[in-house]
Amino acid sequence: MPKAKGKTRRQKFGYNVNRKRLNRNARRKAAPRIECSHIRHAWDHAKSVRQNLAEMGLAVDPNKAVPLRKRKVKAMDIDVEERPKELVRKPYVLNDLEAEASLPEKKGNTLSRDLIDYVRYMVENHGEDYKAMARDEKNYYQDTPKQIRNKINVYKRFYPVEWQAFIDSLQKNKMEVE
Repeated sequence: MPKAKGKTRRQKFGYNVNRKRLNRNARRKAAPRIECSHIRHAWDHAKSVRQNLAEMGLAVDPNKAVPLRKRKVKAMDIDVEERPKELVRKPYVLNDLEAEASLPEKKGNTLSRDLIDYVRYMVENHGEDYKAMARDEKNYYQDTPKQIRNKINVYKRFYPVEWQAFIDSLQKNKMEVE
């Protein structure tokens, strides 16, 4: 629905607003978010990217940080002139990144609890007889013997320690029964 004629007011200039602070805050909010928390917390917005990374001991350009030697020129003829290293004022960032990188990678893929219970039930009751497993009433999805064998192999591959403990407990129970 259109506005009535003469009801719009023109914008007046806000004299009491600090434009410098407003623009600075807008620039900060517009800057890309740094995903790495270690770098984000050590970042100084007043400095450039090169200065920030140099203070943390990180390289802006990896090609310049680790230069490749030319094959044609011999190492004896060249006087290796070292650039003065920039002072690392925030070594804790580099230490934190190295510590995080040295942690073992988490396994992202696991099997569902239902599949684990299904495999354990089938092996407990039928052992290696896949045809009997296929005819079992708990085989809700009507898996074929090969499909059941593959599911058991997947369980063995994902949890080798648990599988071995499970087989050992089955052997122990079988010995006690006999």
